[in-house]
Amino acid sequence: MLILNFVFSAFSSTLYFLMCFSGRSICRTFIALLFALLPAPAASQETPWQEDTAAWRAEHKADLLKPDGWLSLTGLAWLQPGDNSVGSAAGNKIHLAGGPGHLAILHLESETVTLNPPPGGFRPDFLVAGAPAKSQALRAEANNDKVSPHLTIGTFNMYVIRREARFALRIKDSHSPAIVGFHGLKWYPPDPAYRVIAKWTPYSPHKTIALATLVGTSYDQPVPGAAEFALAGKTFRLEPVLEDPTVAKLFFILRDTTSTSTTYGACRFLYTGFPTNGLDKPGQLVLDFNRLENPPCAYTPYSTCPLPPPGNRLPIPLPAGEQRYHE
Repeated sequence: MLILNFVFSAFSSTLYFLMCFSGRSICRTFIALLFALLPAPAASQETPWQEDTAAWRAEHKADLLKPDGWLSLTGLAWLQPGDNSVGSAAGNKIHLAGGPGHLAILHLESETVTLNPPPGGFRPDFLVAGAPAKSQALRAEANNDKVSPHLTIGTFNMYVIRREARFALRIKDSHSPAIVGFHGLKWYPPDPAYRVIAKWTPYSPHKTIALATLVGTSYDQPVPGAAEFALAGKTFRLEPVLEDPTVAKLFFILRDTTSTSTTYGACRFLYTGFPTNGLDKPGQLVLDFNRLENPPCAYTPYSTCPLPPPGNRLPIPLPAGEQRYHE
């Protein structure tokens, strides 16, 4: 710094001399020479990891804002045995915020939900799995919402879900208040210290755990192994579940001590790929806690989120990933 100040001082004196005695052309020459000798400012460039993190966060936000994303969820109505009328008119057991006054009747008997028309019949623009609505049984598998046919009309998108022996109608609206009033997500700054390499220990055979949910139900999920990692000078162990055996993805449900302040109180989710040598052999697994995301229940009270198993409740803070959406 002293040398740089000396150079500036010397050039300034020379420049003043030239301006007084040699004219502007020489002055411009020395100015150009001065700036050529100064070090160029360092370019602000993101690393590939930072770019990947930013792209993942943008994709997460886009998924939430989809017409049928979690921010579109406006209702969860548990079905009662017998007829459950659906529509916007007063007196319906399941009330919609808009749309037809009398849309349909969902009849629950034992473990079967049947779609029946309201008085006057189905509306022609009311679709079931993209086809005009007709009387039919609606498929609903326990904790497997992907197989449920979607009932759509206008901005509404609905489907029947099953949680153990209970059935409910999940209601989504592409013009929901949460989408219209979306105010952005909050994140911790990306920190590579919270991207760790874990040791993968497979379970043979896979064990099964019962995951409790926020709505008081529980369901079984397979646990193929455990990921052991070091952080803050200590070793910790997390167990993922395997949601879909056909998809190479592990699902970690966890909580840390930031849940009492800056992150969602119930839990956060982390999805990863498979370990380096597959599920059934010892290997390594990348746990990037910068990709911790809120569960759907952090955005809407109409979701049925799983809670972390006891072993996935870490006694340390993980100030990384997504923060609370609601204060």
